[in-house]
Amino acid sequence: MTAASDEKAYSRYNQYGENPMDPVGPIGLIALKGSVDFTEKVNFYLNKRRSEYQEEEFVSRYPGFYREDYRIAVDNTRFSSGEGKAVIKNTVRGHDLYIVSDVMNCSCTYKMYGQDNRMSPDDHYQDLKRVILACSGKSRRINVIMPFLYESRQHKRNSRESLDCAFALEELYNLGVNNIITFDAHDERVANAIPLSGFESLNPTYQIIKEMYRQIPDLSFTHGKFMVVSPDEGGIPRAMYFASILGVPLGTFYKRRDYTTVVNGRNPIIAHEFLGDSVEGMDILIVDDMISSGDSMLDIARAMKDRGARNVYCAVTFGLFTEGIDRFDKAYSEGIISKVFATNLIYRRPELLKAPWFADVNMAKFVALLIDAINHDASLSNLINPTEKIQKLLREKENLN
Repeated sequence: MTAASDEKAYSRYNQYGENPMDPVGPIGLIALKGSVDFTEKVNFYLNKRRSEYQEEEFVSRYPGFYREDYRIAVDNTRFSSGEGKAVIKNTVRGHDLYIVSDVMNCSCTYKMYGQDNRMSPDDHYQDLKRVILACSGKSRRINVIMPFLYESRQHKRNSRESLDCAFALEELYNLGVNNIITFDAHDERVANAIPLSGFESLNPTYQIIKEMYRQIPDLSFTHGKFMVVSPDEGGIPRAMYFASILGVPLGTFYKRRDYTTVVNGRNPIIAHEFLGDSVEGMDILIVDDMISSGDSMLDIARAMKDRGARNVYCAVTFGLFTEGIDRFDKAYSEGIISKVFATNLIYRRPELLKAPWFADVNMAKFVALLIDAINHDASLSNLINPTEKIQKLLREKENLN
């Protein structure tokens, strides 16, 4: 760049968060089975983002920097025995690759001995490794975007247990992965397994609050009218950030368990005990990393309503709903819950997207901005820490009211 264009780019970086540094290489988006729809949205926003660089000089200096389609086709073939392989359909030589993997997509199937076999997280993870092996030695850099971190709930050893998540991270690092991007990891300390690799666990706090304003016309984060609640002690840091940034009180539950019994690999919960001020007449936001079966979330919502709460909202990064949505439909009809907010980072069942109580939080634009920044080796501070953006959003909404 010339000195003038460099100064111009630097000023744009300061004002808009754009980065004037040279890209690592042409971006290549690889969507694994189950991540095609989300990657298509990311590609759209990335194209839109890169079009803003058109006036910059380095667009012409780096072939492939701006394209209408950044996706690279891949075929995860399955043999009739259930074995598989990965075939990359286009060149990846010199590319900065971003492999998107939704290990929780339960809608994907493959034929095995003539029968449909539903893909498990293990199957998705194996496909990811096959694609990495197909790209190794050719691409400039390999980045994995795995919104739901594989085996993230098996992050510590309580007895004679496997440490699946830590081993998977070490395996990806040994395969040549440079950066692993995930969201709301169950325990971010699992990154200690790969201290020499890039690991980022991001939170969708800003996007959730923004969607809440869209979905709830009379939403008011007023002290004395709103409270953030953590469903357990492990989620307190997450809920504490919500409460602090919104300027509202924090409450929490702790799970009283029966440690003499093990059901489905866990000690069953006897009761949820609440620690916090009165919630009489208040709107409640229950914040967690995921809804699995949903039993705990609904128990807490009922406990809040029994204590006189006005509306109960739930906000999670991942809505798994492993036991279906019938119980949530019933809770909504009974007035127990008003809205459930969850991101589109993982697969959502069609019936869930149609539910009147469900609000889909779009994260595709954020992921596109993330990819653009990483491709420049730019600082991710503004993306990782959304405090300033949230405060700006809150001020705008307060001025409107």
